[in-house]
Amino acid sequence: MLCVSHMICVIGPDLLGSSLLEWQEKVDRSTSHRSPNLMGSGFQQSPNRTSPNHQDDDVDLEALVNDMNSSFETLYSHTDSSPLLHNGHALLPGLHGHRGQVPAPLRPCSLGIRRSQPIHVHAVRRLQEEEQQVRPASLPAIPNPFPELCSPSGSPVLTTLQPNQASNTHIIKVFGEDGTGKVVEVPADMTARDVCQLLVLRSHCVDDNCWSLVEHHPLLGLERSLEDHELVVQVQACMSSESRFVFRKNYAKYEFFKNPLNFFPEQMVALCQESNGTIPPSQLLKNFLNSSCCPEIQGFLYLKETGRKSWKKLCMFLRRSGLYYSTKATSKEPRHLQLLSDLEESCMFTVTTGRKMHNAPTDYLFCIKPVKVQREQKEVRMLCAEDEQSRTCWMTAFRLLKYGIQLYQNFKIPQQRKAPLAPFSAPVRSVSENSLVAMDFSGRTGRVIDNPVEAQSAAMEEGHSWRKRSQRMNVLRSPSPLHPSSLSSVIHRTQLWFHGRIVREESHRMIMQQGQVDGLFLVRDSQSNPKAFVLTLCHHQKIKHFQILPFEEDGQIFFSLDEGTTKFNDLIHLVEFYQLNRGVLPCKLKHPCTVIAL
Repeated sequence: MLCVSHMICVIGPDLLGSSLLEWQEKVDRSTSHRSPNLMGSGFQQSPNRTSPNHQDDDVDLEALVNDMNSSFETLYSHTDSSPLLHNGHALLPGLHGHRGQVPAPLRPCSLGIRRSQPIHVHAVRRLQEEEQQVRPASLPAIPNPFPELCSPSGSPVLTTLQPNQASNTHIIKVFGEDGTGKVVEVPADMTARDVCQLLVLRSHCVDDNCWSLVEHHPLLGLERSLEDHELVVQVQACMSSESRFVFRKNYAKYEFFKNPLNFFPEQMVALCQESNGTIPPSQLLKNFLNSSCCPEIQGFLYLKETGRKSWKKLCMFLRRSGLYYSTKATSKEPRHLQLLSDLEESCMFTVTTGRKMHNAPTDYLFCIKPVKVQREQKEVRMLCAEDEQSRTCWMTAFRLLKYGIQLYQNFKIPQQRKAPLAPFSAPVRSVSENSLVAMDFSGRTGRVIDNPVEAQSAAMEEGHSWRKRSQRMNVLRSPSPLHPSSLSSVIHRTQLWFHGRIVREESHRMIMQQGQVDGLFLVRDSQSNPKAFVLTLCHHQKIKHFQILPFEEDGQIFFSLDEGTTKFNDLIHLVEFYQLNRGVLPCKLKHPCTVIAL
């Protein structure tokens, strides 16, 4: 009660009225009655407090509170709209003088005042009702305890980004060679190598660094393998709606680093002609990768005339600045050279539509297409080579001159990743296949077989020993349903290199798409003999076919490539044998032609 009496001393006497004076007299009377009790020792109350003789000492608190409420209602009805001083006190009407000064009759009470003002509960409720009328319906009814953190009403509103916009990702669709597709969400900085590794993990394939992402244009009949460092999203931005990505094997992607002589004939490299062929293959590749010293590829190509079906044979020169053709025979003079295409703004594609559609003089078609061209056939420059080796040379040199050292870095990255695992993996041979020799381990120590006839007979004997081992396995095999007698005739159908009943042209197309490197092979059903099979093999960029014939001996069927000289129980044994031994084939079986369903 003492605090309340002190706090109301700031109010002027002209506004208090008689009700406030009566309330003050009651407060003084109550304090005067209670002061003797408060001054007692220990502030103990008398035990006869409730006796009738002490009824005058009690104060009616309920009546006192009601009088206070009525007094403050009268007070705040006059001071609700009064402005506030900088000290937090109200500037009352009728109160004159300087700002922050209190009139003389009230100065004695200001010694015990605190810089705060009591607010009546009715005034608080009225202010809350006014705020609720102004507050929008979307805001919560609970007052904001931190109004300084709220943005002003005129500030711009932030829009919610979509997941693709927030994370900067894009959607691409990749197709397998069997026509199945898979949708992949990739970031904007994802390269073609990263997409291939992602698809390898999802498809549970073997990551042998030979997988490639192919840019395929069905309307133009063109396709090319993306380089490992190319950004997939940027390539997709330059593609039409009908174009698509294809996931397939490409064994020839970096084959020229291993066997450069097979890709760059001496008669086509101008640097080799000037030095009379004395430049080693390693130095030849260094010249290609070096930007200051660059060799030149020259030769004859057929160029399809624009807007016509006719072809014209021209002498062309491929340099780092672009592809040129001579307007006068084989002249290299600058006045006779005409620029056909710029390397930086173009890409080289393989033509898949065939020779008849374009009326080409040979089957070895390729073209140069500007990057920004999507559907216009007129901007595509169609070219045709004499043979497969020259076409491969032109296309490989185009890649080397355009990307340079970047291709060598792409070739080395997988090897650097596998370097820490070298002590735990199988040893890698550091010698070429030509230095391998035949060995005989029949005795206590091995010996080198120098005689070629003896080496051939040793290989045949090894094939017979494989057949004997398979026969022993057949004898020991239990006659349960899990091991039927006809298992050897159908077990090859589970292998990746077996493609069933496909025609010869289809096998050619698959071999060409996957690189045309030495040892690339597949096995298919024979069209002429229903009981036979055909081995399709690539050697020196030429596709050859070998028939696998069945032979019956002692009531059992065997398969052979050399007319029964070397026989095998099933095709799996036959393929495994020729993967280790060349035999009658021009080279060993190295790379299976694989088709994976996504």
